[in-house]
Amino acid sequence: MIARTWRGWAPVATADDYERHYATAVAQHLRHVPGFEGARLLRRPVRDEVEFTSITFFTDLDAVRGFAGESYEDAVLEEDARRALSRWDDHVSHAEVAVAL
Repeated sequence: MIARTWRGWAPVATADDYERHYATAVAQHLRHVPGFEGARLLRRPVRDEVEFTSITFFTDLDAVRGFAGESYEDAVLEEDARRALSRWDDHVSHAEVAVAL
């Protein structure tokens, strides 16, 4: 299993908007990706903004490519996400899940 990790930051005023976007639009899209195994969105206040960490799980890198395309190390952000966030990582990291409990 592959974990895909990405971070984005939002002003406090639009953080709830991003969380709603993730819980609805992103979740809806991911559920239709073959090989998608689940996701978690972590939320952490940092000074005057909110840091989000998205961890999505896929069966393998082919499934990741099914979601992100051939440039699968590039971040995938819809316009609604770009409006809610103030900044984000342009690239994501991928790691093999060594232990899952």
